[in-house]
Amino acid sequence: MTTALDVHLSDDHRALLASTSELATTVFAPASEAGREGEINRPLLALLAEHGLLGRLFTQEGGTWRPDVSALDLCLIREGLAHGCTEAETAFAVQGLGSFPLLQSGTREAVDEWIPRLAAGEAAAGFALSEPQAGTDVAALNLQAIPDGDGFRLTGEKIWISNAPDADVYAVFARTTAGAGARGLTAFLVPRDTPGLSGEHIELVSPHPIGRLVFDGVRVPREYLLGEVDGGFRVAMQTLDMFRPSVGAFAIGMAQAAIEATVAYTNERTAFGRPLRDFQAVSHRMADIATRVQAARLLVHNAATAYDRGVRPTTQAAAMAKLMATEVAQEAVDAAIQFHGATALQRGHLLEHLYREVRAPRIYEGASEIQREIIARALFAPPRKEHA
Repeated sequence: MTTALDVHLSDDHRALLASTSELATTVFAPASEAGREGEINRPLLALLAEHGLLGRLFTQEGGTWRPDVSALDLCLIREGLAHGCTEAETAFAVQGLGSFPLLQSGTREAVDEWIPRLAAGEAAAGFALSEPQAGTDVAALNLQAIPDGDGFRLTGEKIWISNAPDADVYAVFARTTAGAGARGLTAFLVPRDTPGLSGEHIELVSPHPIGRLVFDGVRVPREYLLGEVDGGFRVAMQTLDMFRPSVGAFAIGMAQAAIEATVAYTNERTAFGRPLRDFQAVSHRMADIATRVQAARLLVHNAATAYDRGVRPTTQAAAMAKLMATEVAQEAVDAAIQFHGATALQRGHLLEHLYREVRAPRIYEGASEIQREIIARALFAPPRKEHA
């Protein structure tokens, strides 16, 4: 049913959001609970494929695999999954993030070898960009890729890599030209069982599977090159530009779950002889949060729609969307816990879980401080000159 809050969406978009949220609650959440925190949940990945969500990321047409998801659809899927099962959302998002460099820039042989398995949820992917001394500053990446015959040898480390060290294949970004900054990076496809590749798990506050990768002369054949030599920055940005607005959608899904939990709880819980909802300190705070969450949702949908319509650049719009959505989501979950009291601090409570999950999106794919810098640069940039 159309409401004043979602009138900008089509019937198909509303149906996608509703059906994804329902699947997250009824199908994916039980599978998530059966898994182990911090590890790839392969049965969950298979369920995402079985129910058609991984199929939204790629399709095969005339024997050729290609990306097949709009940025807005990606946002609606991620919001719906986050609303009902954050682990399913993360599994879906990381599978897309790790697969898209291959899907968009890989050789026909590499695509045909790996994409069918990734689309079916039979293999897990990882996106290996960050390094111990280079996170947001991509130009400072230092994993070395040295020519070796018709291929390259990779030496160095990656850290904070989702699904590492257990992903079956990684999109890896390495330096092929010293001193060239972002223009000296190349993207490679590296299977987990390649000799010289090792790694270890990193334990986070959230249940996210993440780790470190160590490359000790890892040889990558030329057919596993993604795009052109020294063209890796463009490969990375093509993927991140597509996925960045949907990080905000992940945050919105969590915020909405926190709002709904708080409304239900404060309707039932009484203090001093009346429901908590009747206290203005509660109701007005939740009104403010609900308003800001809706504003953030519209920013997310606007950035995604701009991307889908071919408007370029979408950098400022995506930065605004990610910044506001992730910041207000943190506020929403924190307020929800405050109004629930100690009960929400119990291990296993929905809000305890969301509190651990909601913190990371303010850091990855560009911290909030970086998003503010992007917005400020666009705001204070000199006006573009119109040519007659």
